[in-house]
Formats: sequence, structure tokens, C-alpha cells
Amino acid sequence: MTTPINRCIERIPGQVYLWVAVAIFGASGAVTRKLTELGAQNFVGGQNPISLCNVLFVGNLCALLVLLIIYRHQWNREILRRLSRQERFGIVTVAILSGALAPGLIFQALALTQVTNVVLVGRLEPPLTLALSIWLLQERVNRWEVLGAIAAFIGVVLTIVLQPAGAIRISMAGLPIGVGELSAALGAIALAASTIVGKKWLAKVPLGIYSIVRTGLGTIIFFCVALVLYGRDHFMGVLSPFLWQWMLVYGVVVVVMGQSFWVVGLRAASVSTASIVASFAPISGILAAYFILQEVPTSAQYIGGSVILLGLLLSQIGIRRQASRKGAMGKAGSVQREQTLEAKIGFKGI
Repeated sequence: MTTPINRCIERIPGQVYLWVAVAIFGASGAVTRKLTELGAQNFVGGQNPISLCNVLFVGNLCALLVLLIIYRHQWNREILRRLSRQERFGIVTVAILSGALAPGLIFQALALTQVTNVVLVGRLEPPLTLALSIWLLQERVNRWEVLGAIAAFIGVVLTIVLQPAGAIRISMAGLPIGVGELSAALGAIALAASTIVGKKWLAKVPLGIYSIVRTGLGTIIFFCVALVLYGRDHFMGVLSPFLWQWMLVYGVVVVVMGQSFWVVGLRAASVSTASIVASFAPISGILAAYFILQEVPTSAQYIGGSVILLGLLLSQIGIRRQASRKGAMGKAGSVQREQTLEAKIGFKGI
């Protein structure tokens, strides 16, 4: 039965939901940093109640609840029983890489460097995913996508190596690299590897099962690893009313609205439209860092960001040509398409 709410949702073009979701996801890094700064001004028991680990853990729980509501019809024993051993191994691997390792590294990067740096360095994921797809999966791509990937990679390298002095740095291959930028790069590598695993083994897994297991298992793994690394006291503030007061805002806006609008938009919009909208996530992230945190871009960020944006433009030309040639205008509802589009967005707040 179609309700008035459903009819209202159906009347709004899918790309509108995608634009709102990308704006929310783009702002998530700046919002996360702002919340931790508020927590640092209101210690509870000698600890910051809105630590990055608490935000990630509680945010993932909120996301899991949203996914269970959206995909509840796919969560049943019959569908789970049909998963092969290879598919189950693939989901566990993806959960470790993109549900626990990558978010942990990105949140660590947010604690060590500017949000703008995290956004730009995170653009390492799409070109790395493309390179691994060509190498390991023998995928065929056009020269525009290759040129775009090369430009984006050069932009990331410029962003890293041209950083001004002052940040905590280590030397790699003779180049000084900030620890925060390195964490963001490692997070992007983990996400790229996760995408390849998904393309290789999870093409037939229902998107709902994939999303729920990745988020749920990733949350458990992250929690266990944090307990081992930091001890039981690290999550002492997770029950703080002050934390939940702000996580209610974070959870509703970033997690619930962001995830819900993203899923609704993907169901209604074409793949090419979703790809174009997702490409604007870095711009949204940089603007959010400026308006929320007053982060003024540095010369390194201007130079690297300009080259990255050129790469995104070249990639979009290639994607549009490929879509028009193949008539690839279907909806983005599979695991492969979801991962490809998520690679364009980068950090989504969880």
C-alpha cells in the first residue's frame, strides 16, 4: 500500500537525495572534529567523552540500526544460508578492511591533521581501485579514466609532500610525510582493497546483507581491537549523557539522514548520475572544513586539490562516454556499484 509519505518521496527526483547525502557525508569529517573539540572542553572523569573512538563506535551502532530498518526484508535465514563459503569469507574480509581498519585509520588521521588534508589524501582510493581492477580483475577502462586516475594520484602526492613544516612527520623513500596524511592514505588503501574483494567475490550477495554484515561485524572488530590496544578504560565515556546528547544530533543527521538519502537516491537515480554527484564529495568536505572549522586551505592543498579536481573531471568524461556507449543507465543497486560509488565519496562519517 502506497502511503502519502511514499508518494511524496517518489515525486522528488533521485538526484536530489544524492546531492543532500553527499553534502552531509562531505561535512562529516568537519563535524566529527568539531564534536571532539567540544568534548575536550567538557571532560568527564578526566577523559574526553566525545573521543574519536566513541564517535566511531556509537555512529556505527546508529548506522547498523538504520540499515536493519532499510534492508529488514533481506535479513532472513534462507538468504544467509545460500551464501557460499567464498562469499562469507569475502564479507568478513570486507568488514575487517572497510568496516574496522579503514574507519579507524581515517579517524586517527582526523586527530592528527587538517580535515582538508584527510579529504584530499582520501582521493587516493579511486585511482588505486582502478589500478587494482585493471591488474587483478582484468577490467577494461578508457584512456580518460586512466588519465583521471593518474592526475588524482599526482594531486594526492603533491598534497602530501608540499605540506608546511610543523606536523608530526616520518621519512618514507626520502620524503617527509605527515603521520596524519599517512593514516589517511592507509585508510584509502584499505578501502580500495575492500572494493576489489567485493568485486571479486560479492557480486551476487544482496546489498542489504553486505551492508549489515560489514557494518555490524566491522563495529565488533573495531571495538575488540580498541580494547586490546587502549584498554577497557578507553570506552569509559561511551555512556556519558554529554556524548549521547551530541551523538543524537550526529546520528540523526550524518548517519540516519545521510544513509537514508543515499540509499533512496541510489534506488531512483542512474549510475552515471550517482557517479557525477558523488564526485562532488571532496568539494563538499573542503567547504565544510572552511565554514565549520575555519580551516583556510594551504598552498599545498590548493595545488594538490586543483590537480585532483582535474582528475575527477577527466574520470567523469570517461565514465559518461562509457555509459553512453554501453547504455549503462541502470540503477546503482548492486554491491559492485555501491562500492564504486562509495570510493568516489570517501569518508562517510562512519
